Amino acid sequence: MIDIHSHLLPGIDDGSSGMEESLEMARAAAGQGITKIIATPHHRNGRYMNAAAGVREAVLQLNDRLKQEGIPLEVLAGQEIHHTRHLLEDWEKGQLLTLADTRYILIELSAGFEFARLTDLIHELKLLKLIPVIAHPERYPELIRHPDGFAELTELGALGQVTSHSLLGRFGNAIRRAAFRMCREGTIHLLASDAHDPHRRGFDLKEAYQVARQEVSPSFADLMLANAEALLRDEPIQAAEQTKRWRKAWFF
Repeated sequence: MIDIHSHLLPGIDDGSSGMEESLEMARAAAGQGITKIIATPHHRNGRYMNAAAGVREAVLQLNDRLKQEGIPLEVLAGQEIHHTRHLLEDWEKGQLLTLADTRYILIELSAGFEFARLTDLIHELKLLKLIPVIAHPERYPELIRHPDGFAELTELGALGQVTSHSLLGRFGNAIRRAAFRMCREGTIHLLASDAHDPHRRGFDLKEAYQVARQEVSPSFADLMLANAEALLRDEPIQAAEQTKRWRKAWFF
């Protein structure tokens, strides 16, 4: 398996507290069949600043330790980039990373974000030949209340990434219901762990794929696996078959 969203790098955000915890997380990931992980530390979320150069250096150091420890896992560089007015400026300055140097870029939304500003960002990123991946859309109250709005964002070219713990109910029933609804509506394209530590917010990716296979469909789970591989190859990502209709939004 490939995990495209994690907080595995030691001591740079609210994920791993240090190298030993990163190694513990890496062993756990390898133990459940994960072979490649994109490290996506928070960037410009009001608490953490993790510009491109520092992330790349941290990835190199962690990969060196993984080799020394004999852990069969490769870590690739990325960021979870907070949606702020600085995003495009940061891109111009070379401070941002796409996911594993592909065209795909992981975006975290601000609390109380405006749909109009987000649609503008999607258009701007498309002009730069970038494809925004919206991190854990099932966890934003605005998108839970307006799933039709998120469907329209995906029609504009954004992709949705659901989190393993959401499917497993670890964030509560409301988020679990929203996650499965989005999966069935065809607005989810990727499944990832968003792992922050070895235990409380671990990977649990294998279990999440099993639940997705049972609760959505086997073809959906297979597509999520294939899409993660396609992302690493910088190839087009496919949308899942829509099994539930979404209502046209009125607020655009």
